Amino acid sequence: CTELSPMAPNTRGESMIAIKEYAARRRDLMSMMEPNSIAVVASAPEKVRSKDTYYPYKQDATFTYLCGFPEPSAVMVLIPGREQGEFLVFCREKDRLKETWDGFLHGPEGARDDYAADDAFPIIDIDEILPGLLEGRGRVYYDIGKDAEFDKHLMEWITNIRDQRARGAVPPGEFVDLGYYVNEMRLLKSAGEIKLMRRAGAISAGAHRRAMQASQPGLYEYQLQAEIEHEFAFHGATGPAYTSIVGGGRNGCILHYIENRCRLLDGDLVLIDAGCEYLDYAADITRTFPVNGHFSAPQAAVYDVVLAAQAEAFRSIAPGIAYNCANEATISVITQGLVDLGILDGDVDDLIARGAHREFYMHNAGHWLGMDVHDVGDYKVDKSWRDLEAGMVLTVEPGIYIAPDNLNVDQQWRGLAVRIEDNVVVTRNGCEQITADVPKERVEIERLMAS
Repeated sequence: CTELSPMAPNTRGESMIAIKEYAARRRDLMSMMEPNSIAVVASAPEKVRSKDTYYPYKQDATFTYLCGFPEPSAVMVLIPGREQGEFLVFCREKDRLKETWDGFLHGPEGARDDYAADDAFPIIDIDEILPGLLEGRGRVYYDIGKDAEFDKHLMEWITNIRDQRARGAVPPGEFVDLGYYVNEMRLLKSAGEIKLMRRAGAISAGAHRRAMQASQPGLYEYQLQAEIEHEFAFHGATGPAYTSIVGGGRNGCILHYIENRCRLLDGDLVLIDAGCEYLDYAADITRTFPVNGHFSAPQAAVYDVVLAAQAEAFRSIAPGIAYNCANEATISVITQGLVDLGILDGDVDDLIARGAHREFYMHNAGHWLGMDVHDVGDYKVDKSWRDLEAGMVLTVEPGIYIAPDNLNVDQQWRGLAVRIEDNVVVTRNGCEQITADVPKERVEIERLMAS
């Protein structure tokens, strides 16, 4: 590739996150580590698809977050205060034959030159070097359980050090969960990260607009999926951030429906939950619209309740407001709406207290978003909902799902499913919708589909 598209990520894996930002993240992490400690991060393993073919590789998110190095069979080591260098990388060596088959390798020299490692070594030397770095450390910061194979290697090195105590070897004192620290760091996004998430949101919004314009009775769900994912690829996204959901009619009532094989019928709604991954950052958008471009009266009534619930949630998102306030806002609006439509009967406050809405709205209003579509970070601190802070990114996705076999509601409502989802950044004064480029007002949807 002699010239890279301005829309596409670099084919060698370089990220738009600046090297100095990775360095700042490592410094922040090491400032939280105890003296005389070490952090060890293993790359994600490659996954075999069949025989000698592999699934597309995706690097471990912690590894990416701390240094951006994109290759498998790598290990990152952080040692605060080490005079010879605090940031070390073990990785595959340059190999002309392997590069002929599988593509470019950075090698240890590239880890130093391109990713600012203080030192780098061939991965085949890790058995000789890493145990010496572990010996005598008071704490090892590590994510136990993420990679069973590397867990085994690490325990073997620790066991070997313990076996040499009679000769003066000092094994590490304790293990500490590295994820606890990194996950909290990832919860607050930098300006560079938000820029990438805006781009992911814009590409994904374009894909949803394209699906709306392509929709017509007689198509299959997978054909709208193809329209969406073509748009992802055309604009330089890695691909879907998760398996795209295209649920026509009653299939929209299945929250994680991914078969996408059914025909789209005249008079039905179609619920599409799809977002791309762009340079390691995810978008997550849901839109619900009529297959034929025109909302029926029952569809419009349910849709308007969900849209009003989302709008109320946006008003509950700002620094200092508890995370769950947005969820509570959607529950209140949806429960009132279900009563107004005659789907629920009773006092709204009593219905909410009894959880009556859960039959029709069985999930929370959203989740954290970032490098993972359901991103890391605790929702509660000391058993209380945490307050939102500027730089947090989350989804807002209320919905109503009325099962097709629910005989307790009028026939006109059965099988209707509506979810509307957008991505928002918490700002100093409120929140910014970064996926607003795809319409969600009914009149705008119908106008776009008619065009």
